[in-house]
Amino acid sequence: MAAPRHILDGYKVLDFTQYIAGPTATRIMAGMGAEIVKIEIAPAGDRTRELPFIKEGRSGYYIQQNIGKKSICVDIKNPTAVAVLKELIPKVDVLVENFAPGVIARMGFDYATVKALNPKIVMCSISTFGQQGPLSNLQGYDFIAQAYSGITSMIGEADGPPYFPTAALGDVSTGVHAALAIVSALLHR
Repeated sequence: MAAPRHILDGYKVLDFTQYIAGPTATRIMAGMGAEIVKIEIAPAGDRTRELPFIKEGRSGYYIQQNIGKKSICVDIKNPTAVAVLKELIPKVDVLVENFAPGVIARMGFDYATVKALNPKIVMCSISTFGQQGPLSNLQGYDFIAQAYSGITSMIGEADGPPYFPTAALGDVSTGVHAALAIVSALLHR
């Protein structure tokens, strides 16, 4: 009897994501069988390695968001590291990033460059306020998007300030939608 297959077995993903929205998308894809190679930027790597809960020197948060992924840490300012990443791009199906708009291009991995290296690649760029438009140049996190969307006006005391949101509703939802969009693009391809 053959071993069970997952729907994304055989697919490879370069994961330039951190914190919640991007890692949620690639975590879902890892669960679906994709091989995820997480690219961590030196010198610090993924900053969530430092978030509590820390046990035996490991962040539970980092483990939760990156379970099933491989990881390498590279100095993106080193031409040798950039060359290594450019050698990986033709070998993957997907590149996912969630930097502020323009950051991935400054690293040398904008869509035009990536597509020239791998014409069949699917690329997903996740940002709080989109890739273009009046707010796109702003960095953001889930709680900022919740404030802009009006969610925070619905939590807290009636005559008081809003409470700090305790769940990353937008980030997790964005990650799920990004995973669905990526799988749809792979199916279309």
